[in-house]
Amino acid sequence: MIYRILPLILFCVFSFKPLNTTENNKNEVKSTDPKLIAANAKATFEAKSKSFYTVIDANGFSLPTFESFIAAFEGYEQLKQQGKIENEILTIVDFSLSSSQERMWVIDMKTQKVILKSLVSHGRNSGSEFATDFSNANESFKSSLGFYVTGETYTGKHGLSLRLDGMEYGINDNARNRAVVVHGADYVSKSFIKNTGRLGRSQGCPAVPYEVHKELIQTIKGKSCIFIYHPSRNYVAKSKLVS
Repeated sequence: MIYRILPLILFCVFSFKPLNTTENNKNEVKSTDPKLIAANAKATFEAKSKSFYTVIDANGFSLPTFESFIAAFEGYEQLKQQGKIENEILTIVDFSLSSSQERMWVIDMKTQKVILKSLVSHGRNSGSEFATDFSNANESFKSSLGFYVTGETYTGKHGLSLRLDGMEYGINDNARNRAVVVHGADYVSKSFIKNTGRLGRSQGCPAVPYEVHKELIQTIKGKSCIFIYHPSRNYVAKSKLVS
């Protein structure tokens, strides 16, 4: 009887498929592949951004484009994690739009609500109706793209004004030295647009109408985030806050 059972036992032993270590190693490599991890993180972040964007209360205004918002949200989240943001307000300035349009949005990130929308100027050497050229250099009279954290207020020749600190090396980190600040200006108005077909331009500052500048400055002062957006490949290539 044993002679009949033994071959059956041996058959079972040798026909059992051993663990494929090569296959297992491949799976392990896949799970720790930096490219795969980065792709998964990007997909997760995009889902988070879309979820946030879809629940923003526009408060009677239009929303910024999703393209500008997702870039702003990415940098905002990083700066917040770094402890650089204390006032949870995100201001988005979209310089891909005509200066005759209201292209500044102020969003309360706690309540997920747009609390202000406004006209905003670009630098005189950045372009006429549209901003197309940007610089971090002194005396360039151009706007600088990227992320800023708001500093302290002061009273200058334009009245109440707000200092800005650029957060991106080589892109806008010279903002304070250049005196790039938020201030009111009489050339930022609908009447100026009506007379000239475009908004007036600054020396590089994101100037706003006098009728909203005090409310705006009081809202965003104290280490909130400002993001000046433009779909510039050069900016994306240099920035460490957007991908």
